[in-house]
Amino acid sequence: MARKAGRSGGAPRRRPEQVGEIVRQVIAEALTREVRDPRIGMVTITRVETTPDLGHARVYVALPGDLSEPERERALAGLSSAAGFFRGKVARALATRVTPELHFEPDRGAEHAARINALLAELRPSEES
Repeated sequence: MARKAGRSGGAPRRRPEQVGEIVRQVIAEALTREVRDPRIGMVTITRVETTPDLGHARVYVALPGDLSEPERERALAGLSSAAGFFRGKVARALATRVTPELHFEPDRGAEHAARINALLAELRPSEES
């Protein structure tokens, strides 16, 4: 069996990124138009990372800052319980043999940025003195 020139035999490196972007778009669309679970509330899909074999996708979500920890856990539980619904939507949007299994996780990036800004704000007044 002859190989095509320029192919390494595996999936292209950009393929997981492309699939991740499609997954993000499909889930975001479903959240705004179809999901009515009160536990989920206002969440934002920030990014999706897929494994190279496209078997799993880690979906990072930004939760509103004013939620308590139990409310955050309920929102993540709501997303996890809807994972099968989202996966079906993703399967229809992807032209792949495999549909990634979805895992929802909080995106701590915004929290880290806010913490860094707060620390910097504390340092600024002492620098002016």
